Amino acid sequence: MKWCKLAGLAGVLVLAVASNACKKLEARDHLNKGVVEFRSAHFQAAIDHFQQAVTLDPGLLNAKLYLAESYFSQYAPGGQSADNMKIAHAAIDAFQKVLDDDPSNATALAYTGLIYYNLPDLPKAKEYEQRRAQANPNDPEPYYWIGVIDWNLVAKSDTTARSSDQKLQQANAHGDLPPLPEKVRADLAQKNASLIDEGMQALQKAVDLKPNYNEAMAYLNLLYRQKADIEESQDAREADLKNAGDWLAKALAARAQTSNAPGASSGTTQ
Repeated sequence: MKWCKLAGLAGVLVLAVASNACKKLEARDHLNKGVVEFRSAHFQAAIDHFQQAVTLDPGLLNAKLYLAESYFSQYAPGGQSADNMKIAHAAIDAFQKVLDDDPSNATALAYTGLIYYNLPDLPKAKEYEQRRAQANPNDPEPYYWIGVIDWNLVAKSDTTARSSDQKLQQANAHGDLPPLPEKVRADLAQKNASLIDEGMQALQKAVDLKPNYNEAMAYLNLLYRQKADIEESQDAREADLKNAGDWLAKALAARAQTSNAPGASSGTTQ
C-alpha cells in the first residue's frame, strides 16, 4: 500500500512537471509570435501575445520587456489626452514589473526615465536616470540626461524670475539678458545653485566618458549661462559666460568632427 501511494505521488509530480514544461513551451511560442507582430508594428496584437506569454510563464523576462516596449511604442511623447496618458502609465507599470525582477535592467530604467521626462515629471525622470548611472556607471547617457533635466529645471526658474520684473521683460523682448536685480538673483541662487552644480558635474562626467559628446558640451554651455545669472560679482558672471562660449565652441567642433568621420550619418543628432 505504501509503495502504491508513493507511485501515485510520483505520477502526480511527473504530470505537474510535464504540465509546467508545456506551459513554458507555449509561453515561448507566444513570445516568438509577439516578436513577429512587434517588428511589424502590430503593437496590440503583440501585446496580446506577450500578455499570454507572461501569464503562462511569469518568469519570462523577455516577454515582460517586450510587453512594456509595445505599450511604449503606442505612446505619443508630450500628448496629454486621457488615452495617451493611460498608455504612458501602462508602459511605466509594465517596465516596473521588469524592474521588480531585474532592478538594474538598463532598458527598463531608460524607457521609464524617458516617459517621465515627456509627461513631464522631471524629478521622477531624474530618479530613473540616477538609477541608470548607479547600475552602469560607465554609460555616459544617464549623466547626460541628468544634466538636461537639471537645465530644464533651472531654466524654468530663471524664465519665471525674469518674467516677474517689468524691466527684465522689456529687455527679454529685445533679446537681451542683463544681470538680475539683487533680490531676484539671490532668490534664484538659493533655488538653483545645487541643481546647476549637479547638472554640470553630470555633464562633465558624460564628456569624460565620451570625449566627443557634443550634446553634453552644448548643455554645459547652457548651464554655464544659468550659472552666470546667479553670480554675485560681475567678474564671476563674465567668467561663466566665457566658459559657456568655450563649451559651445567645443560642441560645434566635436559635432563637425563626428559629422565628417568615415561612415557618419548625414542627419543631425537630436
